[in-house]
Parts: sequence; C-alpha cells; structure tokens
Amino acid sequence: MTAIKAPATVLVTGASGFIAVWVVKTFLEAGYSVRGTVRSTPKGDYLVDLFKSYGDKFQYVIVEDIAKEGAFDEAVKGVDAVAHTASPFHFQADDPQTLIEPAVKGTIEVLASVHKYAPTVQRIVITSSVAAIMNSSKPNGTVFTEGDWNSFSLQEVETKGRAAAGGDKYRASKTLAEKAAWKFLEDKQPKFDVATINPPMVFGPILHQVSDPESLNTSVAMLYKILHTKESDLTQEVLLTNNMNFVDVRDVALAHVRALEIPEAGGQRFINNGGTFCWQDVLDVLQPPNPRGVPGLGKGLIHSRYDASKATKILGINFKGLEESVRDTEEGLRQRGWDVKA
Repeated sequence: MTAIKAPATVLVTGASGFIAVWVVKTFLEAGYSVRGTVRSTPKGDYLVDLFKSYGDKFQYVIVEDIAKEGAFDEAVKGVDAVAHTASPFHFQADDPQTLIEPAVKGTIEVLASVHKYAPTVQRIVITSSVAAIMNSSKPNGTVFTEGDWNSFSLQEVETKGRAAAGGDKYRASKTLAEKAAWKFLEDKQPKFDVATINPPMVFGPILHQVSDPESLNTSVAMLYKILHTKESDLTQEVLLTNNMNFVDVRDVALAHVRALEIPEAGGQRFINNGGTFCWQDVLDVLQPPNPRGVPGLGKGLIHSRYDASKATKILGINFKGLEESVRDTEEGLRQRGWDVKA
C-alpha cells in the first residue's frame, strides 16, 4: 500500500475528543489538511478557533449520530485517509448494548462509507484500545501482545448481560468494534487497508473543550480523582492498584500519523504504551511539598503489561515516561484552576 503524505486530506472522526484533538493537531503540524467530524456546531467552532493559525487547513462537518446508516457518506468524500477515533468511553452503562452498538456500528459505518464514496482513501487508522487485547483472568505479570484478544470480557457480557462489570461492558465494546473492522476487510475486500492503535490509559496535556473536571476523559478523570483524594482515604488498596499501563496522548497522536504514513503499518495492530504504574508512583512523580501516601511503596509491584515494541520498531515511536506525562497532565489541570487541593 502506498504511503500517505502531506499535504493529503485526512478525515478525523470524533474530532472533539481528548485523543482526537491531539490527532488533529499532529496532522496539521505535519502539513496535512484535516476534516473533522463533530456532533454539534459549538464543538466544531471551538476547534476552528483552536486551530485558527492553520487557516482553512482545518474544517469540520457535523455527524450527530455515528451509528446511523450512511452517517459518514458525505464526510468521507474527497479525503485521502481516515483516522477513526469516535467511540464512547465510559463505564456507566446498564445495558451493554448502549456501548457496544455505537462502537461497532460507528466503525462499520465509516468503513462502509469509505468503501462506497471515497475511492481515494488508501488507509484507515482506527483508535482501538488495549481493552481489546487484555484478559483480566490472566495472572499478574502477564505480557500481552498484538496477537492477544480479549475473550474474557466478551464471555462476561455474553453470560451476565446487564449484570456484567462496567469495565467489561466497555472492553467488550472495543473488542467487538475492532473485530468488526477486520471482518469488514475480510468480507468486502476494499481498496483500502486498516491499522489499529491500541493504547491503555491515556494521560497528557488537555487541548479539547472541557468545562469542568467531571467532563474530563476517563483516564485523566481518574488521575484528577486521585490527586483530590484525602490523605486518610489513600489506602494501600488504592495506592497499590496494579496492572495499570499508561501512554501519553501526544505519542498516541503521533502513532496515528505514522500508521498512515508508513506502508508496512497496513494490516497491523499497534499497542502504544509508556509503561506500568500504580497510583503511588503518580504521587511520587508529582512530589508536592508534603509527600503523599507512602513514597516508594509501589516499587517492585508486579504488573501485567502491554508490549509496545512493534510500535517502536515500525512506527519509530519512543514513548514518553510517567514523570513527563503525569506532570504535563497535572499542569494542564492547574491551568484550568483544577489543581491539587487534597
């Protein structure tokens, strides 16, 4: 598959999201034109203002419901590539279908629209997740690779339905959405190929429109919550929650660009990962005037982890470490007046 290069035009779906805004910015910085899909005019206008230094290189179109048949038919016309980031990410779902349906249908609708109306598109990069790779029934210390699929969450949702854990409902939605994309390629044999980006928790500076801490993306919201937890509530159980992995949003955005530009990336899944951590590690990194929790307590904790060596080898990404990512995240919170008060 031919590599895509600037000044090509890239469609970024769900362009107002935490990861997506950085994806848009990184494409613009690399010389691309970007067409972003958003759910409303105010969301689009915010992005136009944010990226005004790029002039007409950024434009937006409104797609209110990504799961609606033909939702992207107009949006895809005339673009050279697609970065599909739009998908729900939260754990508050009673009926698992409220997460699964838009995730799966949204992905299929993008692929179908490109197949029908965008013969110029050569590659689609899909924002998936390690949620589609992990298996929480595996022991601590497991190393997951792109060859793994999350069969555990699928089984949990299939057998328990509404009673399944919220995390498993979300993870099932990401797993099924990604599986649907690969099946579409197998069934339809389109002219384009696909690459997926599979990050764990995503930290980093906040560019997207967010009016209050409650509206933060899930990963940063969890970090914010820890930073605002009273010392008396920072139990060892909380501080030593293990098997967490993180990546910086700027690295995830770069992975989307590189996955479009590098021919060998087609047909591949790419884990993105900056490393493992527990919440005590985060508190240690920030080192407020009064140390919090039990400094150093997290050292030696055994974590399962996601092997990102393929992204480093093929996409050439050297992932940012916990200290840089967490400090930049905290600085972003501080700039909005949401700094640590606990």
